[in-house]
Amino acid sequence: MNPLVSVLLPARNAAAVLPAALDSLCAQSLGAFEILAVDDGSGDGGATRAVLEAYAGRDRRIRPLFTPPRGIVHALNLAFGQARGLFLARMDADDLSHPDRLRLQASHMLEHPGTDLVSCRVAFGGGPEAAGYARHVEWLNTQHSHSQMALGVFREAPVAHPSVMLRATAVKRLGRYRHGPFPEDYDLWLRWLSAGAVFAKLPQTLLTWNDPPGRLSRNDPRYDPETFYALKAGHLAGWLEANNPFHPSIYVVGAGRITRRRAEHLTARGVRIEAYLDIDPRKVGRTIHGRPVLFHHAVPEAGSCFVVSYVASHGAAEQVESLLRSRGFMPGRGYILAA
Repeated sequence: MNPLVSVLLPARNAAAVLPAALDSLCAQSLGAFEILAVDDGSGDGGATRAVLEAYAGRDRRIRPLFTPPRGIVHALNLAFGQARGLFLARMDADDLSHPDRLRLQASHMLEHPGTDLVSCRVAFGGGPEAAGYARHVEWLNTQHSHSQMALGVFREAPVAHPSVMLRATAVKRLGRYRHGPFPEDYDLWLRWLSAGAVFAKLPQTLLTWNDPPGRLSRNDPRYDPETFYALKAGHLAGWLEANNPFHPSIYVVGAGRITRRRAEHLTARGVRIEAYLDIDPRKVGRTIHGRPVLFHHAVPEAGSCFVVSYVASHGAAEQVESLLRSRGFMPGRGYILAA
């Protein structure tokens, strides 16, 4: 009999942390699941392999797979191909699933057949040196509904990758992870949401998301901030074409050099920037690339334009949103946050 859930767990040189991750999965309150643990060419003298083989010898739900070092996308897609479950849960070798995670997520999927992906709130497992990650966790834990996540994806990834459970039929319909110069998870969220996938998030905290020094997002150039902006520009341009009543015209919040460079990805896809909105008196009143820089309070009235905010400093997006809402702009209808 096939399991209800297949857990996809890639690992490389993870012998030190893998036992805790596997223990957290073996202690799940759901019984009908399997763990596809892919050793992606570890170079630790067989230590990761030894951990997987020892656990598999004690628990038949664990199915270790061993490959040359080809990267996380290959490892995940290999696991996809071997998975037998109706639902596919992600997990990383350095994170911890809380005991009821798989049961609650699978129950949600069974009760809501229209849901393609279900996530949960996560606890941050990093230290004080990882303030940026901690802020990201704090933010994504506020993204509860599908509509919040569908808009929030243009700001940041609205779900933690190792916290998600996917419907196997949705993977067949919407596609697997792709190789490319971009983060594989963010690319998947953008593609799925652009194709109409339905996301859900449980209110419970069901995963501890650790932040070790070797995490890919800290060291891999695919996770450089500029790759995020280049990747999401095509999806955002498509979303604007479908949802901006003044397409291709937009106003951009932020006139700094980095902000302009990020917004410029949109113009290459047919979007027209009418003006920049800023608070810096050194920029206000200037004309940059033929576009005026206006004081941000000079934004035209709601219902006469669409605003895209690219300001990225801590707390700035919330200030922009507060201003726009006070002027009658509604998220997804009059403005969107893109940083």
